[in-house]
Amino acid sequence: MLRVLALFLLVIAGIVVGPMLAGHQGYVLIQTDNYNVETSVTGLVIMAIVLFVVLFLIEWLLRRIFRTGARTRGWFIGRKSSKARKHTRQAMIKMAEGDHRQMEKLLARHADHAEQPMVNYLLAAEAASQRGDEIRTNQYLERAAEIADTDQLPVDITRVRIQLAQGEIHAARHGVDRLLGLSPRHPEILRLAEQAYMRTGAYASLLEILPSISKAEIYDEDQLQRVQEQAYIGMMDQLMAEEGSEGLKRWWKNQSRKTRHEAALQVAMAVQLIKCNDQDLAQEVILDGLKRHYDERLVAMMPKLRSGNPEQLEKFLRQAIKQQGATPLLTSTLGQILLKHGEWLQASEAFKQALDQRPDPYDYAWLADALDKLHQPAEAAEMRRLGLMLTINHSAQ
Repeated sequence: MLRVLALFLLVIAGIVVGPMLAGHQGYVLIQTDNYNVETSVTGLVIMAIVLFVVLFLIEWLLRRIFRTGARTRGWFIGRKSSKARKHTRQAMIKMAEGDHRQMEKLLARHADHAEQPMVNYLLAAEAASQRGDEIRTNQYLERAAEIADTDQLPVDITRVRIQLAQGEIHAARHGVDRLLGLSPRHPEILRLAEQAYMRTGAYASLLEILPSISKAEIYDEDQLQRVQEQAYIGMMDQLMAEEGSEGLKRWWKNQSRKTRHEAALQVAMAVQLIKCNDQDLAQEVILDGLKRHYDERLVAMMPKLRSGNPEQLEKFLRQAIKQQGATPLLTSTLGQILLKHGEWLQASEAFKQALDQRPDPYDYAWLADALDKLHQPAEAAEMRRLGLMLTINHSAQ
């Protein structure tokens, strides 16, 4: 700018000095209603130069003033940003310590000047929720939503997480339904949806998102299997409560072969059928499962049956003992089946075989019952004493 000014002054000087040296300065008349201004061309040029210099000085002065103001504002803003960063670091330490009150205060202080203001407000909302302060929680969420503008997904996810923590499960269910429509493969949304569906009993919806949960690798295989089993068992409970045994049987038959061959689900189905007093179908489910794969949970269900066809159970148990060996579970289960149907001698032999491998208070009691039926009161009393001593020892431990 100064170079342009210097060049301009040189040009003007040439225009002015040239005529002066030549003795021809010219004549200029400026006439208004009340005044007449007479001057030479040289004088007019000089006045123009002076006016230009004055305007330049005014502009320079104003620029310095405003630049100072901007620097001052920048200093204040930078100071607040620095404080916000410091408070955010301190808040993370308080979060690790579990001090939610101090965490909330530090995050909210100068949050508007933090590097990620929305994150500060969302973390402050979760801290306030941990303290049970719903008013502040909602205030922080509203402020985060204002800052987020069009990117509302983090705010909505945090809101659902807080709703689940506060027990607002139906509101959380509504929230995850909407979020799944926006982002059906988001890992955190799927995790929250699993919790919301499980707690609201929306087991059919939970089963629908399990493939997505598997692809997102939110849980390992064992955890995913447990979630699936819980969902199916929950559905069984609902069907039994709403439609009884018939609805439960209809649902079971409509399931895929893979589902019907899950041992955990077979156990759950047998439990529900026994509750409905559908003993024959319960026995069918148990035996069908055991024929496909041996599972101790299904074996343990046998004594709970009151079927009119116990021969099938006895036949399976004897075959299983040949194949699996005379394990305590198999021999004890066989003894219970035989005892239930009045075969006292065989039952006592089975219980003795089980007790030879490991002491068990229940087997002692069942053996005593069988010995009573065989008119051996002394031996029965001894079995009850041993069972009582075993129970006392277990209680003492």
